Amino acid sequence: MLALAATRRLDPLEVRSTARDGLADKIQAFVTTRGKPIWDLIQAIPPARRAVNKALTNLAIYKFPTRPNPFSTMVDYTSWDSLTDRTFDSRHLPAARTIDPALPEIEAFKDLYTRQEFIESPKSTVLFSYFAQWFTDGFLRSDRATPPDPRKNQSNHEIDLTNLYGLNPNVARQLRTLEGGQLKSQQIGGEEFPQYLCENGEIKPEFSLITVVDFDQQSADTRDKLFAMGSDTSNLQVGFVLHNVLFLREHNRIARELAAAYRGWDDERLFATTRNILTVLLMKLVLEDYINHITPTIFHIRLDPGSFPNERWYRQNWMAIEFNLLYRWHPLVPSSYIIGGQEVPIADTLYNTEIPTRYGLGALFEAASTQPAGQVTLGNTPQQLWYVEALSMQAARANRLRSYNDYRQLSRTPRVTEFDQITGNVRVRDGLKLLYRHVDNIEFYVGLFAEPVPENGVLPNLMGKMVALDAFSQVYTNPLLARRIYNQETFSPLGMEIINSTRTLSQVVNRNVPHHPGGYYVSMTRKDWKRT
Repeated sequence: MLALAATRRLDPLEVRSTARDGLADKIQAFVTTRGKPIWDLIQAIPPARRAVNKALTNLAIYKFPTRPNPFSTMVDYTSWDSLTDRTFDSRHLPAARTIDPALPEIEAFKDLYTRQEFIESPKSTVLFSYFAQWFTDGFLRSDRATPPDPRKNQSNHEIDLTNLYGLNPNVARQLRTLEGGQLKSQQIGGEEFPQYLCENGEIKPEFSLITVVDFDQQSADTRDKLFAMGSDTSNLQVGFVLHNVLFLREHNRIARELAAAYRGWDDERLFATTRNILTVLLMKLVLEDYINHITPTIFHIRLDPGSFPNERWYRQNWMAIEFNLLYRWHPLVPSSYIIGGQEVPIADTLYNTEIPTRYGLGALFEAASTQPAGQVTLGNTPQQLWYVEALSMQAARANRLRSYNDYRQLSRTPRVTEFDQITGNVRVRDGLKLLYRHVDNIEFYVGLFAEPVPENGVLPNLMGKMVALDAFSQVYTNPLLARRIYNQETFSPLGMEIINSTRTLSQVVNRNVPHHPGGYYVSMTRKDWKRT
């Protein structure tokens, strides 16, 4: 049986080309993960560092065809509307003609996905999981209609801190004090937090445009502890809350510094400039902290906006359905969280803002930095989150995504012909064989998680390539990084100093929490991780 009726076989020339690319990948991986003294020397010489930085970034992006994608989830052919209406997701590959009705029911995949025993990531901490969830929530926003349309989104398609500021200026205005460029906040236990959204279980009139997912399912007591924040998921889980509160504090800190330095600026200019600075800070953290954690390479990528003025990938951002789905990293979530030295069930971290107000941001960031995350692989999703995996598989089928092998081909990686070529994990291999019978039937969403994680890496191979593609191309095509915009006129001299002096999330945390001797330990990488 063929799950995806539109699957296309390669001609001999394509086979040779793909085989060469597969060999090139292995050579690149070998070279960039060994020879640390040489890479350290390169990074110490600015011209050499910039040249290698540019080359590695382009290598990651050019493994795939560049935007604009000719297809979207709107229709199965290219039209003006499908090329311009970004309420629909774009597609890296056109839709399959049909999805084979003989595919197993989604419930049959539960044993393949869910955790029997927790598989630790040797490299990642829970903080990596928290940051990934919060960061992607800003632009990977599925349709919120009732019922939702799996083809559509509610995204601005940019890294613009929607999580903090909301989807539009009207929402942002409700979150602002309209004085000194500040966001509304309150003091709880000597620390700064957003204001509460509700009073007596009802949303306050001043926050009439703020929404919360599953709000109607929360008790009045829970509602009264929800924070007024930009995204409807910002209150969903403690990791979301931590990062939103942190960036609110950083926004207000920067706004105060700008107000002191530029006394003639009004509230609007202070707010706009602060948002510009903070958005670029986020993009810098994404590349220099988050992506450098994900990649197995020794060379540390840096944000370098001036290096890509004429690349053919420099096109308008548009989130793809495949990118939306591949970011469902539920295996990262441990079976319980360690908070305050105690095990806390996952369910108890949902819609619970009392955790950060009780323990404080610094202690919670440190706790997340000392607890291992799970390995991103099949067979490691918490039982409680199986329903989310099932919804993701439903969305992939509803959008008629092509096969896992087709996406390997798109990334110029050789197609697999045997299950043994995908993974050496016996449980995963046998589960795939039982469900699919033939490798060409493996679905995109399932195959992504079936591959092994490369040594020193965090994500399975194909998934890692697709994350690099979109992370790099969507950061660098942000308008704030354009050559005529990335300058002191946009950010101010003080703003550029803040951007240039910040490279890690740890810096942002430790300047926005009460003083702690020696500072709080904040890291996406485990202390005990050893490069293999």
